[in-house]
Amino acid sequence: MSALPLPLVLGADLPADLRRILRPGEALHDRSDIARVLPSSFLRVESWAQAMETPLTPHFKVWELIGVDVREAPEARRFPRHVPCALVLLAAALELFRLETGTYVHVAANGGYRSPGHALSRHASRHCWGTAANIYRVGDTLLDGREQIEQYAAIARRVIPGVWIRPFGQGDGEADDHLHLDIGYTVFDPVG
Repeated sequence: MSALPLPLVLGADLPADLRRILRPGEALHDRSDIARVLPSSFLRVESWAQAMETPLTPHFKVWELIGVDVREAPEARRFPRHVPCALVLLAAALELFRLETGTYVHVAANGGYRSPGHALSRHASRHCWGTAANIYRVGDTLLDGREQIEQYAAIARRVIPGVWIRPFGQGDGEADDHLHLDIGYTVFDPVG
C-alpha cells in the first residue's frame, strides 16, 4: 500500500451542508468542558464499494471504521463521505491489536468514526476525530463481560502506545458490552 486512493479535502472546501455537520476546525467541549478543536482535513470516500475495497492497513478496510446507523446526520450518511484523516492512525493502532490477538477484530456500528452531527455526539467524543473504536468481538469472543473486556484491554494497553481504554462498568464514561479504545484528540493533517 503505497498511497490511499482517497483524495484529501480541506474543511473549507466541503459543501456548506457538510461543513454544518462536520464543523471543521470548530471547538467541541469534552466531558470536562475543555474545548477540543475538530479535524479540518478529510479523506473523501466516493462509495460504499470503494470503502469495502480500500485497505487502510493489511487487516482493516475503510468500511470497518465508518459504519453508522440512522442516528448519523443524513448528510454524513450519503456518499461521497468525508472522514477525518486520523482514521488511518486509528487503523494502524487497531492493526497492532489485531496482530497481537491473531484474529479478527470487529468494530460496532457507530463504533468507529461518527460525525459531530450524530445523535450520540453530545460532547467531544473521540469518535468525532476518527480516533476511537468500540470493539464488540475479537475472533469468536464476544466482549460482553468484565473478564473478556479486561483481557483484551490488557492486550491493547500493551501493544498500542498511549491508548486510552474506557473502564468496565455501566456508569457514564464506562462500557460493559464492548472494548472502547482510543488514541486521543489526534488531528492528522497530511502534507500535500
